[in-house]
Amino acid sequence: MSNRKATFFYGFLIALASLAAGMVLASRLDFTPASFARTVNVPETNMAPLDGPIDAATFRNIAHDQNPVVVSIRTTTPRRARTGGTGGGMLEEFFQQQQPRGRQQELPDAQGAGSGFIIDKAGFILTNNHVVEDATGIQVFLFGMDENEPGLPAKVVGKDKLTDSALLQITGMPKTPLSEAKFGDSQQIQPGDWVMAIGNPFGFSNTVTVGVVSAVGRTDPQLRPVDGRDLEMIQTDAAINRGNSGGPLFDMDGKVIGINTAIYSPSGGNIGLGFAIPSSLAEPVVAQLKDSGRVERGLLGVQIQPVTKEIAESLSLKSEKGALVAMVQPDSPALAAGIKSGDVIVSVDGKAVDSIKELTRTISAMKPGTSVKLGFWRDGKDMTVTAKVGDQKEESAIIKAKADGKSGEAAKPEPMAYGVSLAPISPEARQQMKLGADVKGVLVAAVEPGSPADDQGLKAGDILQQVGRDAIDSPKMAAEKLKEAKTTGKPVLMKVYREGMTRFVAISPRAA
Repeated sequence: MSNRKATFFYGFLIALASLAAGMVLASRLDFTPASFARTVNVPETNMAPLDGPIDAATFRNIAHDQNPVVVSIRTTTPRRARTGGTGGGMLEEFFQQQQPRGRQQELPDAQGAGSGFIIDKAGFILTNNHVVEDATGIQVFLFGMDENEPGLPAKVVGKDKLTDSALLQITGMPKTPLSEAKFGDSQQIQPGDWVMAIGNPFGFSNTVTVGVVSAVGRTDPQLRPVDGRDLEMIQTDAAINRGNSGGPLFDMDGKVIGINTAIYSPSGGNIGLGFAIPSSLAEPVVAQLKDSGRVERGLLGVQIQPVTKEIAESLSLKSEKGALVAMVQPDSPALAAGIKSGDVIVSVDGKAVDSIKELTRTISAMKPGTSVKLGFWRDGKDMTVTAKVGDQKEESAIIKAKADGKSGEAAKPEPMAYGVSLAPISPEARQQMKLGADVKGVLVAAVEPGSPADDQGLKAGDILQQVGRDAIDSPKMAAEKLKEAKTTGKPVLMKVYREGMTRFVAISPRAA
């Protein structure tokens, strides 16, 4: 074979081998846009697949279609009425007292900025309560409007502090028709889903950012608790900053699944920890604000606390689910229905109650006047009563038991095997601790460090009111009841009063 023919032949073999290798490699890699789809094959799961790839065109289309529903909000507030942040440590509110550029010396009152979005072509706009709270003047700027010119005047239709929501309406409607946003189902959102935020951070109108849902149902003591209740928020890493307050968080169908309301940041800027009120909470609130300007929430009238493993064992409960009633408020629907302190509410209208959050949410969502069937556990038996839900108005629907206390002065303390010393409530102690005549029980004079009582958080100054199902009126009676309880080997349930609140603790006896 000639050199020329040999070179051609070997070159052909090399090309053929390269082509074959390329075909094998291509069979293993996916270079199509579908490789960036929201979900990949995830067999043997209960999660429904999400359709459609997510690419630049998807983001571009959502931004194009939804920008017109997002508005910029400017407020005027007397400086004397302006309140600062929530004081929540590292938590920084979006809403910031910002002076419009070049006009700082002209305006004696404080100027605020935030975001919102149109939910009705009649000019209704949803935003955060903290954006417009105390405002005496509100101006709305639609997409494309010159913010150096006067905006459209708007009024507050209604506000709801619990969900940090406010409904506005434009009073000077523009000639061109308005676009409106549509709510999506936030309950279908899962961590890892793509989301888009549009708002006006630091005065930069209609800023678009994208990211994923970092977590759902997120609660934290610093995330705007109201009346002891924490909001269950959507957490996202989409860039959110001050001025995004009240703006929408969109899913990839272009529907609103959250209202941006808070960030967690040591610097006040975005670090990937943003939070939004889920649309499932906001949508019914909006409907009530639009209808009557206020939100009605159901009231049961009980203080509740979680069921711990020890409490479940002391009550012979099969699980730690439900909500333990620490106290029933006077003249409440729960009292009228026959609910007592020590009952464990396990169901509402036949639906199981797994936690105190679930009970709180369920009752609060009910319209006042609604009859509800409560299933509960008492004295080792399942029981049922019907209660008529009240209207909490400005009160808490269900109040969680607190756990802070003060020391009190005791006389003739009597040591106990559980690590507490008890004494009668002297007139001096009652006066010092400002206890009303209706507060009965015995005083915890001291708690031994490292004892079972100390482990469960009992403190000097607590009032022991009940052991098991028996009310206590003297240290001697308490000693007898605790001695009886110790023979069972189970944790003993104690009802404790502290600073106007009651709670139950289950304490195991000291080991011999």
